[in-house]
This record gives sequence, structure tokens and C-alpha cells, in this order.
Amino acid sequence: MEMVLDVYKRPFDPRNPVVCMDESPKQLIAETRIPIPCSTGKPEKYDYEYKRNGMCNIFLACEPLTGKRMVKITERKTKRDWAYFLEEIEVQHENADKITLVMDNLNTHIPGSLYETFPPPKAKALWDRFEFVYTPKHGSWLNMAEIELNVLTGQCLKRRMDNIEFVRKEVLAWQNYRNNKNSKVKWQFTTDDARIKLSRLYPTIED
Repeated sequence: MEMVLDVYKRPFDPRNPVVCMDESPKQLIAETRIPIPCSTGKPEKYDYEYKRNGMCNIFLACEPLTGKRMVKITERKTKRDWAYFLEEIEVQHENADKITLVMDNLNTHIPGSLYETFPPPKAKALWDRFEFVYTPKHGSWLNMAEIELNVLTGQCLKRRMDNIEFVRKEVLAWQNYRNNKNSKVKWQFTTDDARIKLSRLYPTIED
């Protein structure tokens, strides 16, 4: 936890950007009856019944100090999907010396995923471009990308969306809107706060 909080204290450095990454599933849901649009004095009406059209996955990477984020919608969240998303993050920061990537301990978030996706020289070159910083187990709330995912859900995805192409279109519009506003996460939780508010997590040392 303190390692992650120390990363968040770093000043902005374009040669060593801090990027937070997270992912989340999205259920694809279709209407079974045509909704009745809203009219003067009357709200929109839709039936409680719906049809399940499968799932898709949302990858999100954000750079807290610049207010930029990148979202990719995939059909699955396999090791290869994560590796290809990592490649896109690297392209976005091609002028950086090293990219610090904050993420959780999911079993796909490992260097081995790169070797299962790319030839060894490319996998090693991509691995060397990153410094992986993992949030602790049961501590995914320390990842600022999770906050961005919550904003994405509240502003864009909290409705019935029946196919992956529609999700991609709407998420791209949201991404451009947030990036144009340079919307940032105001992170205020520090190591000193952690040692006070989460004192139960620290061992007790007796004299």
C-alpha cells in the first residue's frame, strides 16, 4: 500500500509517466419491448424484462497527472487481450524512458502474458518499458483507474446496451469528452493518513 502511495507522490515527469490500469466486465442487454420515449410531463418508460446478449470487457488506462485516459472494449479479458492493451499504452507513451503502471494482482497481469502473445524479443522489449506496481490483495481501491471506471459507469454505461459495437461507440465519445476537459482524479489519501486510519493493518511493536 505504501509503495503505491509513494508512486502517487511523484511529480509529473513526461519521461517517466504514472499510468493506472483497470478492467471491468459489462453485460450486454437488449430490450424485449420497444421503450416509450419521454414526453411533456411524462418520463421515459421501458419494460423490466430484458434479453441477455453476452458480455464484453472494458480495459481502462488513465494518467492521473495529465487528465488523460484510454479505454478499449474487448470480447474477452485473456492474457493476450491484456498484452495487446499494454502494447497500446506503450505506443501512447513512446517518448517515455519508463512507464510506471499501477494495477491489481489479476493472474493475467504478468510478464508471462507478453511472452504468450509476442515473440520473445518483442515481449522482452515491451516488458522493459514498464515498471509494474501492484495494489495489495483486497486493496484495489488504491488504483485510481477504478475511480475512472466508476465515472465511466455512471456517466455512460449505466443503461441497457445490446451490442459491443454500440458500447465502443459510446465509450469513445465519453473518452474524448473527458480528455478534452482534462478531468483529473484529486487523490488526497497519503501514507500518513494510512498509518492513522488503517493502523489495524500495521503490526504492534512493544518495547
